[in-house]
Amino acid sequence: MSQADTAAVEGGDEAVLLVGHGSRREKSNDQVRELAAALETRLGLPVDAGFLELADPSIPDAIAGLAPSVSSIAVVHLSLFAASHVKNDVPAALQRARENYPDVSFDNGAHLGVHPAIVDLLDDRAASVEADLGVNREQDDVAVVLCARGSSDPDANADVHKLARLLYEGRAFSRVEATFIGVTEPTLSETLHDVAKHRPDGVVVVPYMLGDGVLTGRIREGAAEFDADYPYVDAACGDPLGTDSRLLDVLGDRWQEARTDSVEMSCDTCKYKVELDGYEEDVGGAKAMLRALNHEEAHADRDDVADEPHAHDAPEKHVAVCTNQTCAADGAPAVLERLRQSARDSDDCDVRVTRTSCLGQCGDGPNVAVYPDGVWYQRVDADDADRIVSSHLDRDRIVADIDSQLL
Repeated sequence: MSQADTAAVEGGDEAVLLVGHGSRREKSNDQVRELAAALETRLGLPVDAGFLELADPSIPDAIAGLAPSVSSIAVVHLSLFAASHVKNDVPAALQRARENYPDVSFDNGAHLGVHPAIVDLLDDRAASVEADLGVNREQDDVAVVLCARGSSDPDANADVHKLARLLYEGRAFSRVEATFIGVTEPTLSETLHDVAKHRPDGVVVVPYMLGDGVLTGRIREGAAEFDADYPYVDAACGDPLGTDSRLLDVLGDRWQEARTDSVEMSCDTCKYKVELDGYEEDVGGAKAMLRALNHEEAHADRDDVADEPHAHDAPEKHVAVCTNQTCAADGAPAVLERLRQSARDSDDCDVRVTRTSCLGQCGDGPNVAVYPDGVWYQRVDADDADRIVSSHLDRDRIVADIDSQLL
């Protein structure tokens, strides 16, 4: 939406609520507030920011501040994709708001999603990295890796791949690959290693993030590690979307859609609406609503956010322990429990330890895999589990005598 299209709206009886996720980092929350202020100037309407969790004001508190002075509130999501927050949590909060403020109409907009302004912004982020690396897509072999957070919602993950394809179409990049920093696959490390096989002149990593927070930091670290590991490929990471004015174009369009009842959601590929392979248990509005209510209840208390931060970030490492029949007979359950206990006792490691099915190395177990490092350990016993935590997970030092690649 152009600035002319979103010029001041006559009437003054309308307001906008810009909903952000909320962060442990106040700098990220200030970015949401900065965008709210800029959108207010763009639209000529009151625009307040509200947060799902971790920051104030909450959505109910933000609505309470707007509702007494207006007759309608349009909700605009500062969410990159439509996952559970957009599909469940915000609609649940708005339903209660309608009950609490019957004289106010509430219009719920869509997420940022796939939009030409975002593709244009991503292109500029990539161009900045090209300049830093001294490569040019027109003359050199330049690959782009677009890295998003990752979600348990396949519809949200699919949008990342669509954006990657749109960034590729009509441009001179040799390839544009979609990848994720957590939750789903392919991971950033896997994608970078795959890209390296083609030996491009430069690898541009673009974080598909709004703020420069924890996950963006992990993407930067992943790009730097890759650059160090592959001397024949120049690689660097760009900046997140931040508060670029082009986001206001997208937010303006989403606001207009909300107030004119023209919101379009991809219900044909929504795991809450249709049965998708692997997500059959998620189908059904009641299940989604229950999840939203439980989620909201778990994070309703924001007074101790600094002391007890809730983080949706993926753990730094994921340890998978094979507990199939052969490994189980060799003591895998004891290894699993010792890993979990040692990880809980550690002050340094950020890890999730889970059981998994066969890792394909039967007879050499118990087998333990550490990701995203891609390190597999064989013939692990309970004492080895302590060493994996104290050495590898705490200090990033491989336990060489049980490393399957070094045996």
